[in-house]
Amino acid sequence: MTKYPRELSMRTILLPRDTNAGGSIFGGVILSHIDLAAAVPAKKLAPTKRFVTVAMEKVEFLEPVFVGDLVSFYTQVVEIGRSSLKVHVDVIVERRDSPGTEIEVTSAFVTYVAVGADRRPIPIF
Repeated sequence: MTKYPRELSMRTILLPRDTNAGGSIFGGVILSHIDLAAAVPAKKLAPTKRFVTVAMEKVEFLEPVFVGDLVSFYTQVVEIGRSSLKVHVDVIVERRDSPGTEIEVTSAFVTYVAVGADRRPIPIF
């Protein structure tokens, strides 16, 4: 697939303020964390560049996330273009009442573009 390794980019425990009316974590909170986690390998790849999110593809929630679950975001750079890069993110939870059991919650592909001060695309390298 790519020479870039899959790595843990972020881990968190979400709070009651992040819940929706159904009692699980609001999907938008998970999307926000996906975006933040995917930014980690982008910044590591080109630390002096400014990246903006241009797309988040194929997000399908397979399982809910609950308050107190340990949520891990694993990332891998899967494609690099002239000014853009695509990062795959896997979201895995460890239930608070079932330590050691990991459940896949969702995954996504996030595309970033490197931009200059004028917010126009610039080469990554």
